[in-house]
Amino acid sequence: MRALALAGVAAAALGGGAPALADQSAPGENGQATPARDSRTTAYDAAFFAEYAPRTAYDIVQRIPGFTLDLGTNNNGGTSDVRGFAGVAGNVVINGQRPSTKSETLDAYLSRIPASRVKRVEVGPGDIFGADYASKTQVANLILEEGGGVAGNATIGAERHYTGRITPTASASISVTHGASTFNIAGDTARSDFTEEGADVVTDVPTGALIEYRRKVNRTYEYSPFISASWALDKGATDAAHINLRYHFDHFILHQTNHVSPADAPVHDDRLIEDYPTKSFELGGDVTKPLSGGAIKFVGLATRERRHTLDEYDSGNLGFTEVLGGNRQLSTSQRNETLGRLTWTRPKVFGFQFEAGGEVAWNTLQDNLDLFEFDADGEQTRIDLPIDNARVTELRGEFWVNGSRPLSKTLRVDVGLNYELSDLKVSGDATADRKLQFAKPSVTLDWQPRGGWHTQLILRRTVAQLDFYDFISAADLSSNQINGGNANLQPQRSWEGRLSVEHPLFGTGQARLELGYDLISLLEDRILTADGFDAPGNIGTGRQGYADLTLDAPLDRFWKGLRVKLHGNIQRTRVEDPISGDLRDFSGNFPRWEWDLNVRRDSGRFAYGFDAGDNARTTLFRTDVFDSRYNGGVFADAFVEYRPTSQQTLTLNFNDISNTGGARDLLQFIPNRTAGEPSFLDHRFRNSHVRVALTFKQSFGGGGGAKVAKAGGSD
Repeated sequence: MRALALAGVAAAALGGGAPALADQSAPGENGQATPARDSRTTAYDAAFFAEYAPRTAYDIVQRIPGFTLDLGTNNNGGTSDVRGFAGVAGNVVINGQRPSTKSETLDAYLSRIPASRVKRVEVGPGDIFGADYASKTQVANLILEEGGGVAGNATIGAERHYTGRITPTASASISVTHGASTFNIAGDTARSDFTEEGADVVTDVPTGALIEYRRKVNRTYEYSPFISASWALDKGATDAAHINLRYHFDHFILHQTNHVSPADAPVHDDRLIEDYPTKSFELGGDVTKPLSGGAIKFVGLATRERRHTLDEYDSGNLGFTEVLGGNRQLSTSQRNETLGRLTWTRPKVFGFQFEAGGEVAWNTLQDNLDLFEFDADGEQTRIDLPIDNARVTELRGEFWVNGSRPLSKTLRVDVGLNYELSDLKVSGDATADRKLQFAKPSVTLDWQPRGGWHTQLILRRTVAQLDFYDFISAADLSSNQINGGNANLQPQRSWEGRLSVEHPLFGTGQARLELGYDLISLLEDRILTADGFDAPGNIGTGRQGYADLTLDAPLDRFWKGLRVKLHGNIQRTRVEDPISGDLRDFSGNFPRWEWDLNVRRDSGRFAYGFDAGDNARTTLFRTDVFDSRYNGGVFADAFVEYRPTSQQTLTLNFNDISNTGGARDLLQFIPNRTAGEPSFLDHRFRNSHVRVALTFKQSFGGGGGAKVAKAGGSD
């Protein structure tokens, strides 16, 4: 019971308002344990996840009813361009505290925690877990088992591509607990090779005549191995320490072959090569100690990333026995971040659960890029881009206070104020020096009446972080585009409103609706520079509204072991286009609608199911091209799983069983959209076809893990 007591103290001392729940779960109608609920949280003990036979904490999080994992990344899935610590918080904490790491995404971090160490999961509103989470509607707190022992996982697998090529993968994690200390080491080969084929059809827009036809095959090789180690000392919510160490080598390689048939030139063969090796290292840690009736916590983090890139497009003769010319781009970049963060939390200050803190971060990027054109003799001519060699530095500080208190038995308020300062400098091919200051207030009303209803209303101001690579120019040889740099780019600012309502569904399920509206100033989009290049820039005021619905339901009353999760989103974005003056959607990944469906049935030693989903077309409104991407139809995957023992899982996955593929339309304007009418359309279609993967997982050690695994399986 010591773990329960510590978790309760953690919730109170580190910004939480509700104590941890005792193990109140009882069997439901299908034998699955039902969650325990109090006024603010819902708790699921290990027995609830038994039928899914989870091997890692990540497997458990995926099975939390109505919960969607937020990896804490940017829109591209990365963390390196999100400076500071708060911006990559995600929505999962461990024993009430967030991991002191940035370069490792939450799914990777959770995958190295054995499921046998997870005693219970508590899901509640973000203000329970401190200022970083105050504006999040859902946060999952994983309470880990205490005591001695060894637990771990090993996974091996292979995927067969439509070409017959087989890609092997392997990973392993081991966790050793001795008293209050836990040591963990993990590694992964992280192979994710990919092969797709398709064609490009280029037509003249005014006449519809064929300009060029290209038959293409893309072979992608991505080796992304890592090794990580951590140590945790958890003596209580006010006495803890953690250290994380991670080394990651990511090597992305693309080999593209093109058989080109122009309408008015000889048939020939081209090739594209992209080769991007990246090395990164991270060391992070934190210490928590009691202070003045609360807890003080220091976090230190240092990351170093070095990247080289080679892009080369070669035009050759038929059969590609001779290179006739092409382009080559080389770049080297070094990105560093060092930060320190200090917070103090106390359960009661003038009736409020109180948190105050500050963070200082030093970020640098040195990027040197060279673009060349070469002829058949190999003679190179350098092409100057507006900003292709630059250094970016930023000294950034953020300070905050946050407090929450109940207004009644069912209503709670959380208020916060963050103040951000930044000294940002660009030198090299361009010079810019600016100091930025922002106040970011927030208020959250959390209402939990009877009957399982939970409603949350949030109003906040946010400021987006700039991607340092947007300051520097680069060429995209695959689409024959130049991305101009913009040293004067400003971060966009938003007033955001959120309303969420959730309610239990069929006992252990959940229905959740979230409505959102954002008013954005200095929206970051695409602008036409004075040199005639397309570049990132600020274009004015934008508005975004959305509705997001999740229905996660156990359907045992219709078929024992069946569970269905349906998620759908509709959104509307509007901004005035800087060239045409017309209202349009935001550039990038903002589909007007999207949906996904997960259907799964667990039956004894077997589990099987499928995933399906689709989304609307999205468009990047560049100043010289409308770059649109869309699916060829509904994407679908399926799996079958067999658990021969309580610690073994054999899974057969069928990826893209719909054989759908994706398309891309590039509507080109020459020289840019000020010309009024498009010149040609480049329609591209790619398909990776059906891929079959076989994965074997072996768990070992851990008393709790065997109990959980006996009843079910995971995907």
